[in-house]
Amino acid sequence: MSVRIFAMTHKRFEVPGDPMYIPLHVGHRNAKEDFGYLGDDTGDNISELNCYYAELSGVYWVWKNYRDADCVGICHYRRFLTSEAGYVFSEAEYERILAEYDIVTTKLLELPGTYREGFGAHHKVGTLDETGRIIGELYPEYHDTFVTLVHQNRTYFGNIMVAKKALYDEYCKWLFTIFSELQKRIDLTFEDDYHRRVFGFISEFLLYVWVTANHLRAFECRVAVIGEKSETREVTEQAAAFFRRRDAAGAKAYFEAVLKQRPDILMEASDLNGECKLCLQAVSTANLELAEYGHCFLDQIDDYAAVIDYFRKLNGLAADAVRAVLTEDEVQGQTGKAEYVRTIRSADAAGTVSATDVALWAAIRLFAQNRDIADRAYRQIRLKSR
Repeated sequence: MSVRIFAMTHKRFEVPGDPMYIPLHVGHRNAKEDFGYLGDDTGDNISELNCYYAELSGVYWVWKNYRDADCVGICHYRRFLTSEAGYVFSEAEYERILAEYDIVTTKLLELPGTYREGFGAHHKVGTLDETGRIIGELYPEYHDTFVTLVHQNRTYFGNIMVAKKALYDEYCKWLFTIFSELQKRIDLTFEDDYHRRVFGFISEFLLYVWVTANHLRAFECRVAVIGEKSETREVTEQAAAFFRRRDAAGAKAYFEAVLKQRPDILMEASDLNGECKLCLQAVSTANLELAEYGHCFLDQIDDYAAVIDYFRKLNGLAADAVRAVLTEDEVQGQTGKAEYVRTIRSADAAGTVSATDVALWAAIRLFAQNRDIADRAYRQIRLKSR
């Protein structure tokens, strides 16, 4: 049983040495550069729609054009399925897994709220609702599963999967039939490139719906994220330059422009070590201090590494203070802050932090669900500092 996994990419990357992996340049038809990889614009394809479909233009190409392996899979140029021990599976291991399971995919993400709430926080929730209506019309046997899961708090992510080609084709026929109709019904005018990839976002959840409704045996794996995004590196490098110049206002304008075009830069998959979030917190704090005092922490600390260390320690102090004042009932309400806590709080954040009232309050508000909790945590820290 042969296995071929297509690594979806829109940029040059270090291709794994294992011939099981095949780089596929998605959006190749409109690409400004050719990397010498296989493109998604031959045969039956939707390469020109890549701006809306993201890696799905590659998923479509594999469905319609590839017939040379018993099993096919999709990963990303930076994301690969791995074992619990953290190593990438070999072809023989995939063969053994697929002899027992129907599909290999990611572990389910646990969301702080329902999937619908999370989608609506970043995208037009009406698009998701319209997807549900289309499923009810075209595939009514899937509709109850969609409704149930959209109001729960889990989803697969990344459109990463490996399956026998026949099953992969069944999924693609179902998925792209839904999206073909959805494309006719929604406004394809979006404010930026990130939101334009709407079909790519919804499909992550629809894979969960499809696997659940069909009672498939899913082998759920860890995902290794390899390397830092160039966009992330650029943001931290620019932030470092603003810090050196002690230019808080310039840094604020820069971040506002970046976040307007790339709101995903702060997401966990992009901001692996949480430094983009910390940079944004530092810039916000600097400007708040300038407005309040006429000076800011950059007058004393302008080295990038020192700034990051300062805010990691400050956040550790704030997180400990918030946790210390929570009642049992309030602990449940804090789950909405969980992702931020995971990404910016180091395992060992202990240490003495000398911070202004403005900096301390801003840090506490990142971890406290409401003003009352924040007030109690602030008093806790100030009492200890006397």
